[in-house]
Amino acid sequence: MRRICVFCGAAPGNDPRYAAAAGELGRALAARSIELVTGGGKVGLMGVVADATLAAGGRVIGIIPRFLEEREVGHRGLTELHVVGSLHERKTLMHQLSDGFIVLPGGFGTLDELMESVTWAQLGLHAKPIGIVNVAGYFDDLLAFVEEAREAGFIPAAHGEILIVRDDPTVLVDALT
Repeated sequence: MRRICVFCGAAPGNDPRYAAAAGELGRALAARSIELVTGGGKVGLMGVVADATLAAGGRVIGIIPRFLEEREVGHRGLTELHVVGSLHERKTLMHQLSDGFIVLPGGFGTLDELMESVTWAQLGLHAKPIGIVNVAGYFDDLLAFVEEAREAGFIPAAHGEILIVRDDPTVLVDALT
């Protein structure tokens, strides 16, 4: 595994454990010589994971749409920063460059990126691993929904196994690689 894309919030969240997990994830990627692909902003958890990866000697590729470059404050210290025209171009390039995906806490954008990746895997458009760092139970309700949808017959049992969930970022990286 050469590169892992991390989807996460452009805000830090209210619990310091979120930023701590993002920093641990960045260090774990760098320690394994896995490049980080991220949304390209220097704010929130996105900035924390990028900065931690860089500080540990890792490489970071950021992809940010032009209209978000100012709002999410494009990170000028990254190994590479690609400025693209739209969110669709951002997600497409993230998928093309990445060998797997990890999700940290975030909001609607993070959920959109996660759900698109899962849907594409479910449809057989990629077979890349998708992991969730369930920091302080942040994703418990989402995981309960996935189980409920499986029990209701909307998600085949095999597709429910698409997500690899761990509480510890380092353990998750090792599970994906």
